[in-house]
Amino acid sequence: MTQDLSRRITGLWDGVPVPVLIVDSRARMIGANSAARAMFGDDLLDRPFVTVLRQPAVVQAVDWVLKPGQYPAPTPDPALPTPAEGAVRLRTVIGADGRDLAVEVTVSPLPDKLAGGAMIVLQDRTADEQAEQMRRDFVANVSHELRTPLTAMTGFIETLRGPARNDSAARDRFLDIMEREAARMNRLIHDLLSLTRVQSDERRRPATMVDLPLLLRGVVATMSPAASAAGVRIETQDIDGSQRLPADPDQLVQVFQNLIENAVKYGGSGGMVRVTMSRIDHEPLLRGPGWAVDVEDQGEGVDEMHLPRLTERFYRVDTHRARAQGGTGLGLAIVKHIINRHRGRLKIESRKGQGSRFTVILPETLTRG
Repeated sequence: MTQDLSRRITGLWDGVPVPVLIVDSRARMIGANSAARAMFGDDLLDRPFVTVLRQPAVVQAVDWVLKPGQYPAPTPDPALPTPAEGAVRLRTVIGADGRDLAVEVTVSPLPDKLAGGAMIVLQDRTADEQAEQMRRDFVANVSHELRTPLTAMTGFIETLRGPARNDSAARDRFLDIMEREAARMNRLIHDLLSLTRVQSDERRRPATMVDLPLLLRGVVATMSPAASAAGVRIETQDIDGSQRLPADPDQLVQVFQNLIENAVKYGGSGGMVRVTMSRIDHEPLLRGPGWAVDVEDQGEGVDEMHLPRLTERFYRVDTHRARAQGGTGLGLAIVKHIINRHRGRLKIESRKGQGSRFTVILPETLTRG
């Protein structure tokens, strides 16, 4: 293999956005494009392939493509498209750049005029695998959340048809429980539909101009009766006057109702929830000015270890308490996606025993992106 041929082989694939490795008939490295060098390092040429990528399934595929009569054929993956004759396509996990990557690997033979070796193409499928795992987890969580009240209701129905058929006290008690469980399922379905709608709109920027202080005053007025019934007062600060910014009014109402309701439910032991609005002259992530709305309580707070996961779907700090209070585990996930649609930020600060503060930061003006 001449240096000139090696340079030509490498240059041929440098514009390809996925990692491409080239080996000769002896399985020694003779070419690597820029994406491959970024993944495995610059010192790749004139090395045995096995020292670059130490994944047994990939090494077996390379050996078979180079010398099909001397090595056993790899088992084809029925979930992948059939490769060209003499090539191998497989899925595996490799270690690269200090992390594990789920990749789809295609090993294809090269013609004799290109050293008669093989080309190894790596396509990173890590994001796809993670998305699929999230989908499986989501389906499993929804199934679990629906199965629990359905199982309870089915048991009570059987009891009412049998031992409690003529027991009026038991019948009334069971019907009350069934009504609560049905309401819980209804809330879950409502939140699931809401989350789906929010996610479908997430790439579309809202263009309506909304008076944020006026909207906040309306939300506080709506939530105050329920807060008073729970023994909690809602205090406000700097939400007078008028300030218009681009937003979806219905979605913002949903955000602040959810945050205030959570503050009353889980931080109500402090007896007070404060809603504050303030201007930020320059928010780096927004690349400009913005407005921050704090919803703060003086309740029990949340251990800091839970904060990064609070906006995950169905994540609960205290599962039993959340269900007892009617939570579906989707509220903060909906809040996160709505704020993402507005190209804003959600900050969560809390310490055990010191209350919590949820801060929504919205851009003051409509920008690209």
